[in-house]
Amino acid sequence: MSVLKAPPKQPKNATLQIRVDEELKLKLDKYAEFLDSTTSYVVSEALRLVFNKDADFKEWLESQATNGKKSVALDASLTPESAKELSVPVVCPPKANGNGLFR
Repeated sequence: MSVLKAPPKQPKNATLQIRVDEELKLKLDKYAEFLDSTTSYVVSEALRLVFNKDADFKEWLESQATNGKKSVALDASLTPESAKELSVPVVCPPKANGNGLFR
């Protein structure tokens, strides 16, 4: 057993670029200053709060996850042989020869 604990893993961050009106941007900046934090933190936590509080969104999100599981299960149930049966043949268009006629 180690003497020190490993630091908690930080979640991966993604960049988000949005446009907001000037008044909202000023309030965001002031709120971040009030919290002695960054605007990124304020936006992230505000979104988490909205997502956690919105019961309709939670229900919708759950239904999306259920639909996604069904399609993943369908994909997983396809064997290479059955996938070949579902494949669509590729048809190449005719090529024109030098005089504008097709071969």
